[in-house]
Amino acid sequence: MFLHQIESASRYEVEAVQLERLLETVEKVYAKVPFYKEKFDHLGVSSEDVSTISDVKKLPFTTKKDLRDHYPFGLFAADAREVIRIHASSGTSGKPTVVGYTRKDIQVWSEIVARALTIGGGQPGEILHNAYGYGLFTGGLGLHYGGEELGMATVPVSGGNTDRQMMLIEDFKPTVICSTPSYLLNIAEQMEAEGRDPRQSSLKYAILGAEPWSEKMRRTIEGIFDVKACDIYGLSEVMGPGVAMECHESQNGLHIAEDHFLVEVIDPDTLEPVPEGEDGELVFTSLTKEAFPIIRYRSGDIGSITTEQCKCGRTTKRMSRVKGRIDDMLIIRGVNVFPSEMEHYLLTVEEIAPHYQLHIHQKGSLQHVELQVEMTDKLYNESKQDMNHASIRELSKSIRHLIKNGCLISVDVTIMAPKSIPRSQGKAIRIVDRTKEEVKSG
Repeated sequence: MFLHQIESASRYEVEAVQLERLLETVEKVYAKVPFYKEKFDHLGVSSEDVSTISDVKKLPFTTKKDLRDHYPFGLFAADAREVIRIHASSGTSGKPTVVGYTRKDIQVWSEIVARALTIGGGQPGEILHNAYGYGLFTGGLGLHYGGEELGMATVPVSGGNTDRQMMLIEDFKPTVICSTPSYLLNIAEQMEAEGRDPRQSSLKYAILGAEPWSEKMRRTIEGIFDVKACDIYGLSEVMGPGVAMECHESQNGLHIAEDHFLVEVIDPDTLEPVPEGEDGELVFTSLTKEAFPIIRYRSGDIGSITTEQCKCGRTTKRMSRVKGRIDDMLIIRGVNVFPSEMEHYLLTVEEIAPHYQLHIHQKGSLQHVELQVEMTDKLYNESKQDMNHASIRELSKSIRHLIKNGCLISVDVTIMAPKSIPRSQGKAIRIVDRTKEEVKSG
């Protein structure tokens, strides 16, 4: 089921819509946002310089630092009386990034997410279990309004309180669940601990996002729950969830809502466009936002795009699943690697659970990585709970070789007891940087 004609439009038709809306957005931000007026004037560009979609590269980039420098409302294009909702991303260092929405923005966002839910398998009249966090994070309310717009009975359970999650899944019998992949694994683990079989639940589709996750993680989740697990992408600075959505038919790239977002892929070092299909930094320009339009926002996410038609019949441009964030990329002895690449190999090891963390340590002038993984209950019992058992030492050695051969890096491997790595009720914490505390203590 297609919810909008843009999903089957030709490339010419898509770009005609995008160009018209891009020009309107450029004129709006120039007139209403002093930051953009100054940027445009400095580069000597205006809407008159944009005659094709490719001319977007003449416009200035926007970064997360720009948003923080203009905290809280300095980049808003709408009058305060028109803004009816404010969201913010987590401020890991200093102030968060703040975004606003007019009433029309909320309606457009709801329609975009309804489209995404349909792409991922949702249908009107079904029940949606929404385990994304509500609050300043855009995930919970974004999926909530989209579910209602589609006509699904939306259960606003939010994240956490896993006992209640299990009870509502069992009693309400939803067909679709929305959460982070790591939290869905947490729910499954607790279900199994209580003797419940996740495969016997009513769930048919899992719409998962807010953190990078590997293809192996998808297959693990699908095997545990007997669902189709699809990736949803969004970022608060651009809108929230729904910017792109993977279809349940082919699960091969995320369909971008191209009538609302223009996507580029650039080399993060040269800032030049990269060829179709090649990985680079994803850059987004909003085309229809009123309160917080944004021009060429550097997302920090690594991925690629393709214009090849999908097997599901949709013609919209697709982006790959996010490989990782530039911020999360580890450089170990000159080799670049993302946590999701390690995850791919870790999930092939039967003796460990699908939970891990990378601890970054400082030894002298060099950094090294400690990979912490959990053994399964079965191995824990077979080794008589002896953490120095020969089988555990052998497993540690095997994982070290696996990562060395697959990712071309050397890591220390620590095998942990079951359920000793912190569980997530939202985004999983994959990287723990110990270097600062170690420098201070040293």
